[in-house]
Amino acid sequence: MKLGCCYYPEHWPEEMWAEDARRMAEMGLSLVRIGEFAWSRIEPEPGQLHWEWLDRAIETLSDAGLKIILGTPTATPPKWLVDTMPNMVAIDEQGKPRGFGSRRHYCFSHGGYRQECRRIATAMAKRYGTHPAVTAWQTDNEFGCHDTVLSFSEAAAARFRIWLHARYGTPDALNRAWGNVFWSMEYRSFDEVDPPNLTVTEANPAHWLDYRRFASDEVVSFNREQVDIIRQHSPDRDITHNFMGFFTEFDHHDVGRDLDIATWDSYPLGFLEQFWFGDANKRDYMRQGHPDIAAFHHDLYRGCSGGRWGVMEQQPGPVNWARFNPAPLPGMVALWTMEAFAHGAEFTSYFRWRQAPFAQEQMHAGLLRPDSEEAEAADEVRIAARKIAELGPQQMAQAPVALVFSYEAAWVCGIQPQGASFRYLELVYEWYSALRRLGLDVDIVSAGASLDGYKIVLAPTLPIISDEFVEELRELDCPVLIGPRSGSKTPSFTIPDDLAPGGLRAFLPLTVSRVESIRDGCTHRGDGFEITRWLEHIESELEPEIALECGRGIVFANNNYRYCAGWPDGSLLTSLIEQMGSEAGIETMRLPKGLRIRRTATHQFVFNYGLEPVQFAGTGDTIAPASFVVTPLTT
Repeated sequence: MKLGCCYYPEHWPEEMWAEDARRMAEMGLSLVRIGEFAWSRIEPEPGQLHWEWLDRAIETLSDAGLKIILGTPTATPPKWLVDTMPNMVAIDEQGKPRGFGSRRHYCFSHGGYRQECRRIATAMAKRYGTHPAVTAWQTDNEFGCHDTVLSFSEAAAARFRIWLHARYGTPDALNRAWGNVFWSMEYRSFDEVDPPNLTVTEANPAHWLDYRRFASDEVVSFNREQVDIIRQHSPDRDITHNFMGFFTEFDHHDVGRDLDIATWDSYPLGFLEQFWFGDANKRDYMRQGHPDIAAFHHDLYRGCSGGRWGVMEQQPGPVNWARFNPAPLPGMVALWTMEAFAHGAEFTSYFRWRQAPFAQEQMHAGLLRPDSEEAEAADEVRIAARKIAELGPQQMAQAPVALVFSYEAAWVCGIQPQGASFRYLELVYEWYSALRRLGLDVDIVSAGASLDGYKIVLAPTLPIISDEFVEELRELDCPVLIGPRSGSKTPSFTIPDDLAPGGLRAFLPLTVSRVESIRDGCTHRGDGFEITRWLEHIESELEPEIALECGRGIVFANNNYRYCAGWPDGSLLTSLIEQMGSEAGIETMRLPKGLRIRRTATHQFVFNYGLEPVQFAGTGDTIAPASFVVTPLTT
């Protein structure tokens, strides 16, 4: 695994560049990402392309032995461009334009802006596409950041109508699919269909689902336009995009099919603070991040582009954007780096080289302070570089467990949660975390991926299930666990004629007759476990494998298939996974709090995210807080 950093030569006097490059190489870095926000410096006036400074920056970095990941600058269109076509900006759900003055101020659907993006991407690719120092390209930056996937502009409305025509053919087919006879919502032509915002009360959920599908497809096609240009003018270079954490607004599997390598931006402390984690977790892991945040995304994005992935931005210190921004515990930057290595990352790049003393991110730490003195993370980068060199290349093996992840499922649950606390990402994360607490390695796969060779398969929830996925499951003889709400909707967002679980009934002979959401703080108790948030009433001739104290079945098994008819707590998940592991011949172990394991084909990595030393029975090692132990695998 290579190490790198994100660098902005346009932010610093040119006389600093060579010294920066020398120090990067000395620290153990070999990659530098540049250019992704530099449009105003590349083209300060329409048509006036100023390449000389970027030429010199690339040569300076190259002279130090560094390779370049060059970003297309389309996430930050300059002011003159916005002024020439003011309607290129996205319109938010309240109908307000997203103004100039930060970043991502564009609408994916605007034809004029797309043309400008193709123009600047072509110019960059022609100039630098065969430069020996340019090893890879990044398209744009963090698609969708700051809630910018969904735009409700006129441009988006027009392209949505075209998308609907291609999908349904006739307005009558659209009306039938959406159930538009309800509330007299029927359309006479596609031209009458608007985006689903600004309705008096909630819009038709089928309308929303198709708008989310459309918006995701717009991200895919926007990215593909740049990928096609780069491939033409910069052959044999990898192309990536840097995805974000806990983000489901577009289908990353679809975007990933056009990439060579998926990357993501890893900020474990910021994500812990910003998302659903309770106060206890936020206290216990304030300076480490929850033990499964980084690993979850490593495993997710490894499955988005054929197994190749990396970390484009790794948090090196306090960030600037969370509600609270603590510093990492000493040792955590090295630990995060090594965990990426253990999960198969091709590189880890730190954001950023030097902390900026100006503008929006001036409180975001880097590897250097603003005065160019080394920040705390610099020595940890050296430690990680030495350890990576010592261990050598790692080969990944297929994990024993597949966890099925669906962006469409996230949209369905978000559009119609039915309960305020039913959050798709949280449910999937809890299932993933339960697997990790038992020492299991996990591949997170799409609902269209092959499940061949896995010893356990889990699908936390899949409201819409394709016939192909049903057939994929039917071929399995390993233990399979399906979660609540699965098979509960058709592709048109209607309840199936024969009710949930729809096509899964081929091997799970049961019917979900009624569902209820449960208030926060209320539970349905079983023997040593609780069901919260969601409960389904099941009709079946199957005897429940696990029931609530009231006698209502909560887990039903038929041959190697199980269905969980509620939101399970950690205790129930643990017992189910242990049982499935026993059936599959997989060893599980209940790890001490904060301890996690990851295996490559040759080594076992043990990471301690806790605040206390932990004795690991598997090797006999005592692992200090914020540290790791690597041992060769004997078999």
